[in-house]
Amino acid sequence: MEEGTSKEPSHSCCTEDAFQWDTREDCEVRQILDRIGDKWSLLVIALLDNRKLRFTELKKTIDGISQRMLTVTLRQLERDGLVRRTVYPVVPPRVDYELTPLGVTLHATIQSLVTWTETHQQEVAAARANYDTRAALTETSAG
Repeated sequence: MEEGTSKEPSHSCCTEDAFQWDTREDCEVRQILDRIGDKWSLLVIALLDNRKLRFTELKKTIDGISQRMLTVTLRQLERDGLVRRTVYPVVPPRVDYELTPLGVTLHATIQSLVTWTETHQQEVAAARANYDTRAALTETSAG
């Protein structure tokens, strides 16, 4: 089991304000955000939008993911109820992955994040360049 996770749902560690959460490692909200916020989970959820894919299709499509990391990611998403794994009794075995209804609701939220990123990517690129220039100047004057 991954460090910092428990098999049993923990008590709610959220604060009175419904829009805030406890930052402690054992907070259920933080654990869920950590899971769905990692780059591999986001990519898998995005790819499974309105379609079923086999493991090999996911592996070929996600640049840079190892077989082990894809396996771990799919298992975690399945455990969280976001992805459904269907095994067909054929030789060789065929396994499909698809979003569950819960996963579909999360995909809509992720799509909003992608849209924001596409809209603001030039601003982020400009901010990065500005920061890098300032950092280089600071490094030069300090050295």
